[in-house]
Amino acid sequence: MKTVYDVQQLLKTFGTFIYLGDRIADLELMEDELKELYKSQCITKEDFQMGILILRQEASKQKKQKDEG
Repeated sequence: MKTVYDVQQLLKTFGTFIYLGDRIADLELMEDELKELYKSQCITKEDFQMGILILRQEASKQKKQKDEG
């Protein structure tokens, strides 16, 4: 996984589609879903860690853009 799109595709394999219209809220909800999948042992530790890293980096970028704009 390298992008938020990749994380979305991973979630889609488990039937999870997330779109709230607010990018930051979407990212936070995706993070929650990844945590639940990991707790349920549906995804590997590596996928979990990479997914969380990608989502947090993107959330940080979005918050920075929101503050600047």
